[in-house]
Amino acid sequence: MKVHSSMSRLALSPTRPLSPAVHSTSTLLYMRQTRYLNGKLDTPHAKRQHTTSTHIGQKSSWTHPIYSKDQILAVRTAHREADTWQDKVALGTVRVLRWGMDFVSGYRPRTVGRNGKSTTYIMTEEKWITRFIFLESVAGVPGMVAGMLRHLKSIRRMRRDNGWIETLLEEAYNERMHLLTFLKLAEPGPSMRFMVLGAQWVFFSGFSLAYLVSPQICHRFVGYLEEEAVITYSKAIRDLENGHLPAWSSLQAPAMAVKYWQMPEGQRCMRSLLLYVRADEAKHRDVNHALGNLNQDTDRNPFAARVGAQVESVARSAGLRQLHGEGNRKEN
Repeated sequence: MKVHSSMSRLALSPTRPLSPAVHSTSTLLYMRQTRYLNGKLDTPHAKRQHTTSTHIGQKSSWTHPIYSKDQILAVRTAHREADTWQDKVALGTVRVLRWGMDFVSGYRPRTVGRNGKSTTYIMTEEKWITRFIFLESVAGVPGMVAGMLRHLKSIRRMRRDNGWIETLLEEAYNERMHLLTFLKLAEPGPSMRFMVLGAQWVFFSGFSLAYLVSPQICHRFVGYLEEEAVITYSKAIRDLENGHLPAWSSLQAPAMAVKYWQMPEGQRCMRSLLLYVRADEAKHRDVNHALGNLNQDTDRNPFAARVGAQVESVARSAGLRQLHGEGNRKEN
């Protein structure tokens, strides 16, 4: 995997403005189905060209909530104790997957000497990026699978879904944005792409079957998986702060990351990017642990009543407190 050591390659490619006729109404946009890409007219019959431009013409359907500096710094690793057999199944599965991910991404713990300091520095910038890309390519699957299956279930039963679908799809979208952000910093090689393809096929199939059998176990599984994600990003942040990742010390976040997280001036470095991503993972951790406590057929999604309430509630659980054994449990 080739890692970009600077942001020079991330300059926005110039694009030719859309014609006034296309800008006039959204109806004309869909009727004419034409657009300009790099100065060339693109039609439905023309072959679309791949682009990695960070230019975004329309506002995202899921505008990311603005995290304060205190919120992203307050995120801590946390663990929910596995008491029931369902919890133990979910936790055991995550631990097996964690071992596999460690092997694939080349993760090795540091050797600590008697003075408490690391004597070897095995995790380089390239290995961390490899781990991030593989992690996010897997993390983007559960929300999409759960949202899709609940969507189909809602259609079959011809009734509402109690507000679950949008939260699950937003989670999948958020994880994909993590992946796209890290792809701005690295170019995966053929072997990495093949591993992602294989992992996606296996995980998508397995998680789909598991969600049909027990959505509750699956949400608990995702909660434990996100616990590991928070640990991973916390370790990377610590390595960066301790000077073990010198290539990232002056690296700035990609333009698309600045726009998506609405990162303020002075908080657009690589460390800030990792802090924002970690805060997202902590939010997913707490949301899925909470969803795992609910009746999957009758309970409403507590995070979907109002957007403002969701942002406020999840921000508290994502960054401002730790989960304990009795945390995030449903009251009788």
